[in-house]
Amino acid sequence: MAINEGRMTAPVDTDVVVFLIGMRINNVFEVSQWVPVFLAMARMLPELYKNPALGFKSYEMWFSRTLILVQYWESPEKLMAYAKAKDSEHLPAWRAFNRAAHASTAVGI
Repeated sequence: MAINEGRMTAPVDTDVVVFLIGMRINNVFEVSQWVPVFLAMARMLPELYKNPALGFKSYEMWFSRTLILVQYWESPEKLMAYAKAKDSEHLPAWRAFNRAAHASTAVGI
């Protein structure tokens, strides 16, 4: 097997935005604090896949103490539009997280 040395990139013919987001579980025993954050992302991903016009392309995920998602978007404008959309899963989840974050450090974004 040959080893590829040097930098590698995937050939693409359009712009791509790579967005990294993660959830860190700081206290595994405070399940009631981190499960809602986890479930919120579980609701967002199907919403994004069902609506290609939102600009979401795909994601990769890794899980350990920190859950990491690498997301691919068409443009920064579409990413920000989804983040701010009042009719999306994201904005209510973000508001709920910010309210809960004042009461507990069990989970972080």
